[in-house]
Amino acid sequence: MGLKSDNWIIKMAREHRMIEPFEETQVRDGTISYGVSSYGYDIRVADEFKIFTNVHSAIVDPKSFNPASMVDFKGDICIIPPNSFALARTVEYFRIPRSVLTICLGKSTYARCGIIVNVTPFEPEWEGFVTLEISNTTPLPAKIYANEGISQVLFFEADQECSISYADRKGKYQNQQRIELPRL
Repeated sequence: MGLKSDNWIIKMAREHRMIEPFEETQVRDGTISYGVSSYGYDIRVADEFKIFTNVHSAIVDPKSFNPASMVDFKGDICIIPPNSFALARTVEYFRIPRSVLTICLGKSTYARCGIIVNVTPFEPEWEGFVTLEISNTTPLPAKIYANEGISQVLFFEADQECSISYADRKGKYQNQQRIELPRL
């Protein structure tokens, strides 16, 4: 399994519609960068957010998540309260090939501000908009800029295809069209 370069990413995006919309260069002019990088792709956060709230004093339970624990927000700038988090989705839609696995890491611009982006791997043949988990680890409110870079996806191609893909298993987050809350 090997890390894939910018040329491979461009080829896969053109030939297989792996990333849509797709930016073949890194866009930087006055924004937090996004687009192709040396060995990955910097994804953007869309303008749709679900911000965690403790208004209902609910218990966070991954087996029975209470949607009332989240407040919907749409806008160019999302403010995440201190020591809290938000869910968002990517601008880009992904179609991961059967022989590819991705790892997504937060961008250093946000990490240096105490904002951590967590995304689970995109498994072989997973498809959809990515649900992003954005944590504000600071004691201060934090700004997230919609339609700008939020994290970097690294692509790894295996020497052979997996025997059972995410699509074969009928994964519960397949074909995501919006921000998805946890579910069993």
